[in-house]
Amino acid sequence: MTTRLTVAQALVRFLAAQYTERDGVRQRLIGATWGIFGHGNVAGIGQALLEHPDAMPYHQGRNEQAMVHAAVGYARQSNRLSTHAVTTSIGPGATNLVTGAALATINHLPVLLLPGDVFAARPADPVLQQLEVPYAGDVSVNDCLRPVSKYFDRITRPEALIPSALNAMRVLTDPVETGAVTLALPQDVQAEAYDWPEEFFAERVWTVRRPGADPTELAEAARIIRAAARPLVVAGGGVHHSRAEDALAEFAGTTGIPVASTQAGKGSLRHDHPQDVGGVGHTGTATADELARTADLVIGVGTRYTDFTTASGTLFSNPDVRFLNLNIAPFDGHKLAGQPLIADARSGLTELTDALRLHAYRVADSYATEYTEDKERWEQRVDACYEVDEPDTRPSQPQVLGALDALADESDIIVNAAGSLPGDLHKLWRTRSCDQYHLEYGYSCMGYEIPAAIGVKMAAPDRPVWALVGDGTYLMMPTEIVTAVQEGIAIKVLIIQNHGYASIGGLSESVGGERFGTAYRYPSEDGTYTGPPLPVDLAANAASLGMRVLRAKTVRDLREALAEARAADTPTCVYVETQTADTVSGAPPAQAWWDVPVAETATRPSAVKARELYERHVSTRRRHL
Repeated sequence: MTTRLTVAQALVRFLAAQYTERDGVRQRLIGATWGIFGHGNVAGIGQALLEHPDAMPYHQGRNEQAMVHAAVGYARQSNRLSTHAVTTSIGPGATNLVTGAALATINHLPVLLLPGDVFAARPADPVLQQLEVPYAGDVSVNDCLRPVSKYFDRITRPEALIPSALNAMRVLTDPVETGAVTLALPQDVQAEAYDWPEEFFAERVWTVRRPGADPTELAEAARIIRAAARPLVVAGGGVHHSRAEDALAEFAGTTGIPVASTQAGKGSLRHDHPQDVGGVGHTGTATADELARTADLVIGVGTRYTDFTTASGTLFSNPDVRFLNLNIAPFDGHKLAGQPLIADARSGLTELTDALRLHAYRVADSYATEYTEDKERWEQRVDACYEVDEPDTRPSQPQVLGALDALADESDIIVNAAGSLPGDLHKLWRTRSCDQYHLEYGYSCMGYEIPAAIGVKMAAPDRPVWALVGDGTYLMMPTEIVTAVQEGIAIKVLIIQNHGYASIGGLSESVGGERFGTAYRYPSEDGTYTGPPLPVDLAANAASLGMRVLRAKTVRDLREALAEARAADTPTCVYVETQTADTVSGAPPAQAWWDVPVAETATRPSAVKARELYERHVSTRRRHL
């Protein structure tokens, strides 16, 4: 039994029949398709979406990269069990996908990319937007997507779609291998008809595995923990992907082991959980970082150990420190020469808790008292950052976060990715629910926040979703405001105007760069951008894209505007200019180092001094072997 359809029509029908299932809960794998149409996909995927509107919802985007960000935001909020597809034309539409694909793959988040491609039959060569490669006839710009995709295929014949589509679904639903998946679709093949076997369109359910630990590895892990006097858990994004937050809370409560979190793992425990000690690493809290320096065992749960987490190899400085890595990916489980415990985070934590409970293991009361009192001191520093003496003055960036913190409850979701905000949020934000803190810090992509917030809101329509952006990030990709307005997606955008790349400005100053090229100001006579701030009105820009905008000049105004925005059922923006444009934020400084190499030779005193400090830090780096 066969059905005659075009390749594009068959692909849409196939995608509509794919489901995931985990813990007995089933949901659609590809919930919708984002698309911008050009000659490379309008008559293929575009026509197929029009032909079968009941099978596949369609959303119109304004920028191809932003469409990927929206799909990724949706996928993360859906616990990687559901995602969106993104279709583009050939040429610049396809290459605009690369940044979004890299972000998805680095963060282990599934997204299906369907770029158009040049003619497979080559009736005219070259066609519009075709890249000619003299040494290879089978290369197109879509090959740029190969290194940032977990699976890539070019469908040059109709029947090739069958194995390729199945492989694409396999990778999208694999908790170890998931990321961006690219099916490049030549524009002539998209429109070509074929007699498809009906079995291709049968409903398929892809089980998302929860593998348990190997008994030998589990026994060794329990033994290592029992021998530790100062263990510390480093919770990464894998805790959230597995929905292992309750299992982690049980593990921490049973053993008394403190839990620090990476940017991706923040919220693994509520901020007020007795064992939560806050963020760890370069943007972490003093409490967590001091525990990391003195820990004799670091238990990584679902973390990749990025340089921000390890302070570029300088943080875990106890000479006797060992690592135990619970991770579903063997590649990450063996990092830092650690003892691997290869398992799903929830399964592994549950098994580990049971094993330790048999021996009544718990850390010493003195250790628990130490980190509890230290955390209380840090919370006092947070209160001081949030405190406002004069509500009729312009707020600092921490005071902006404090105003939002005072308003938010468990239902709010904050989305951020780049600038000085990630550091302030990691140190200061008090997470109230497991999915409140949505930081994309694997790729730290400026421009992610607004489109990602749209995707998050689509996955969580009844919750307040905030996109927190500095002015530099806002100017990277405000275009999807039009999409939010068009589709009535009531995101809240908080624009914090600080006249440039304030985060990089602070970094530049610390490494001898003297804030060169980091401010949005008029140029001065010496060639640096140190003149007056540019007369850019970001609030007016957002309003011109159709968004309702509330301007706040003071802390009092800000509190009122945030409350009004939170209650709004239409897309709403709050705009505020922060104090002291030349400072990063006013939050506590970094509690651990981050390696940004400084010029080895220089004539400017700032760079010479920065190099001396750099060499002192580098001397403390350690390879854990």
